[in-house]
Amino acid sequence: MSPSNEASVRIALIDDDSGFFAVLDRRFDALGWDRRVLGYAPGPDQLAAQRLHVVIVNPAITGLDYVERTAVALPGLALLVCTGASTLADRVRGLRGGADDWLTKPCHPEELVARVQAVLRRRRLADHAAEDATIVAGELTIRPDRFQAFVTGASADLTRKEFELLHLLAQAEGRVLQREEIYQRVWGYTMVRGDRSVDVFVRKLRQKLDPISPDWNYLHTQFGVGYRFAAEPRGSATGGRAEVAPQPWAGGSEDPPRLHVPAGEGIGSAPAYDPDLY
Repeated sequence: MSPSNEASVRIALIDDDSGFFAVLDRRFDALGWDRRVLGYAPGPDQLAAQRLHVVIVNPAITGLDYVERTAVALPGLALLVCTGASTLADRVRGLRGGADDWLTKPCHPEELVARVQAVLRRRRLADHAAEDATIVAGELTIRPDRFQAFVTGASADLTRKEFELLHLLAQAEGRVLQREEIYQRVWGYTMVRGDRSVDVFVRKLRQKLDPISPDWNYLHTQFGVGYRFAAEPRGSATGGRAEVAPQPWAGGSEDPPRLHVPAGEGIGSAPAYDPDLY
């Protein structure tokens, strides 16, 4: 997802051009952008843990396959390629493989900044269009403008985290989301192995939706993988039911205890990415 305002941009450069860094550093400082330099090609879990909005990649270091893999693994992350002279075939491959833009060095820092801003602007417009749309499924109406769900006008009384989880699943339109993916997009950081927070919150959602819409199942379990959203009449052969989830953590907070995950030790599956959900 794009940042809520320009001053909150978190950006990383994967490159080894120190002169390029020095010029960009001054410009990013003036904009108030939080930036970091990476001299290696971090995996998706490491990028997600840094909650970045933009990565500028030099494929001379990472290879074009890294751009393609990262674009698939983290579709919410803006990817710009900035490298030396390249072939037309490489540029076409990079852009078709998921890069949002391609710049050739040497380039003026103002052009790079302008292109980053343009990419974020396009993504922000797309995010808003998707997030603001009301979703109607079965008897359930999901209202992003009110952070709430309703059944025939009656509120489900969802908390913010419960709503974000329900909305995320509903937007997937029947696709199964892995627990790790759900966790990163709702809580905003890498899930620690063994954490059952997602299961706990799915159970909470079911406990609120079942009494007000007893004839429908909305949240379905893909055992050992994750969850999907689909409005299916109760008793349908395709309707899944809940796994047994543990009791919530002590204290009742919506945020589970944050545990430090050293670089490279997070979940290795390919999570979808949204740095600003919390």
